[in-house]
Amino acid sequence: MLAKVFPIKLKDGNQAAAEELVREFAPVGPGAEEGTLSFRVYRNPANPDYLLFVEHFADQAAYDAHTGSAAYRELIAGKFAGLIVEFVEIDHELVVSL
Repeated sequence: MLAKVFPIKLKDGNQAAAEELVREFAPVGPGAEEGTLSFRVYRNPANPDYLLFVEHFADQAAYDAHTGSAAYRELIAGKFAGLIVEFVEIDHELVVSL
């Protein structure tokens, strides 16, 4: 399993627009992808204009399919990318799961 974590700083005032795009993307992107095991996006009420993506994929090929999809290109690499200041891609390895 491949785990990805993305802390994302949004441009000021773009929290609502970013959340709307993520909600639009979830069912047509990760929700329709066989190799995407989970896709979760969190907001921090104490830190506006910030989202945390936590994603799990079956393997690297599943992640590549996810980021190569038409929905990803249009909504994340396209529209969502225009709302962010920066993001960091952090790979994680699972230690324990219940």
